[in-house]
Amino acid sequence: MPVSEQTEGADDPMAKQNVAEQFVDILVRAGVRRLYGVVGDSLNPVVDAVRRSSDIDWIHVRHEETAAFAAGAEAQVTGNLAACAGSCGPGNLHLINGLYDAHRSMAPVLALASQIPSSEIGLGYFQETHPDRLFQECSHYSEMISSPQQMPRLLQTAIQHAVGRRGVSVVTLPGDVAAQPGPEKPLQSALVTSRPTVRPGDEEIDKLVDLIDRAQRVTLFCGSGTAGAHAEVMEFAGRVKSPVGHALRGKEWIQYDNPYDVGMSGLLGYGAAYEATHECDLLILLGTDFPYNAFLPDNVKIAQVDVRPEVLGRRSRLDLAVWGDVRETLRCLIPRVKEKTDRRFLDRMLKKHTDALEGVVKAYTRKVEKHVPIHPEYVASVLDEVAADDAVFTVDTGMCNVWAARYISPNGRRRIIGSFSHGSMANALPMAIGAQFTDRNRQVVSISGDGGFAMLMGDFLTLVQYDLPVKVVVFNNSSLGMVQLEMLVAGLPSYGTTNRNPDFAAVARACGAYGVRVEKPKDLPGALKDAFSHKGPALVDVVTDPNALSIPPKISAEMVTGFALSASKMVLDGGVGRMLQMARSNVRNVPRP
Repeated sequence: MPVSEQTEGADDPMAKQNVAEQFVDILVRAGVRRLYGVVGDSLNPVVDAVRRSSDIDWIHVRHEETAAFAAGAEAQVTGNLAACAGSCGPGNLHLINGLYDAHRSMAPVLALASQIPSSEIGLGYFQETHPDRLFQECSHYSEMISSPQQMPRLLQTAIQHAVGRRGVSVVTLPGDVAAQPGPEKPLQSALVTSRPTVRPGDEEIDKLVDLIDRAQRVTLFCGSGTAGAHAEVMEFAGRVKSPVGHALRGKEWIQYDNPYDVGMSGLLGYGAAYEATHECDLLILLGTDFPYNAFLPDNVKIAQVDVRPEVLGRRSRLDLAVWGDVRETLRCLIPRVKEKTDRRFLDRMLKKHTDALEGVVKAYTRKVEKHVPIHPEYVASVLDEVAADDAVFTVDTGMCNVWAARYISPNGRRRIIGSFSHGSMANALPMAIGAQFTDRNRQVVSISGDGGFAMLMGDFLTLVQYDLPVKVVVFNNSSLGMVQLEMLVAGLPSYGTTNRNPDFAAVARACGAYGVRVEKPKDLPGALKDAFSHKGPALVDVVTDPNALSIPPKISAEMVTGFALSASKMVLDGGVGRMLQMARSNVRNVPRP
């Protein structure tokens, strides 16, 4: 053989590879380091390519829904592309719930949906589905690779969609195509790895400056789009003397070190956020697609700033829509708006906020050390105290959302991740898996409801299999608490909400992990500290009070079921942990007449 033929392609890492191998190499080049999924038939060529690669790991979970949630959490923690995979038919169908959540959370995720043999598509073959159609609603891009020559460009296009538009891309790949020889010289285009910042146009900035300068009472309401903009939000709020409220997804980014904080609006809200948004004369929505429009005012001027133009104005009437990143927009505004000197509105809202928190804090401090079953508020409060300052909390939907919203204290280093936009059950444990794989030395705590934990309990085995040191804290009230609340407020008898649970700690021990059950309040701090100091996976099964729901007398069924509830009339009568300390500290700075 001539020397030229022997060396041809020697420097090409994709030379003489099959499609699956080239697929994996492109993922690696895009920064993907793990592929979460369950092996099987049509997926086997790709899994085998992963096996032979030293740059990417196959993470074997017990349910594909877990794979999608884990990938979404990894993407949220790192900000980078993450990936999951499912075999043909039922395998990839199981991905859909986690992919919906990732997409609505703007997490860049690439999902591989393997497919039946290409020659059988459309003929009612065993396990036949059409993933390229099924996943369209929960993705920016969903297409099928039908030939080896198509794969490199199509996969790269999918990656650009996921990273550039922040969401899910789905690639459908028949198993027989994955096993075929790849193109000898596949196109290797540069890949997008980050998004650019978006600055509003000068005309929009001029209009927003004019609105702010004319307003006497400005309120800021912040969502997850304020990530990375904490300093700018605080500087701007100080300049215009504005109270700062937040949605649930904005909590981790905006509540800490915030002398203008007035709490959270929404059904789970607390403090004076509702009043601050309704008693101002200009409300500025910063990076939030807050879905509950009944909590938004209809008689004040509203401006909205968001990097996603499609969300502008879809929740409320707008006087001004501003397309841009929150941080870039505020950087444009701060030097141009006139500094306000009248802080009476801000001080009044801070005082209302503190008074509101003072009024409810006693609900969880009275005799908690003797109350059996344990108050869930007390559990959340102790958890907040003993968890690490840089912990990642993953939160189940339902009552766990309430406890996380009111008790987990952000500080700029902690992360709080949940299915806050999609509202899926059983998300906390799978998300904890993805979060822990990004850093085994960082504390990851799954705040799980008993219903959510039981739904995907099989993937507790994934923690054991990979010796992931996730700490699972189960709030075990033997019921679907939030659903029970909805029924009670609607005047319906509670039905189908009771869970007959095992001793979850015993289940954890049977799986080979650390497990402890807590039934008395005095045992809780020690149990949490012991579990958190354990080097491997651990579960704390805390038996909590199923009757920890106290409904004020003047709330109608329509208010709760329609989420049209003033935050000053709280659905749940409970404390707010260390937030009261912060509010007291802030109100001390209010000038006295």
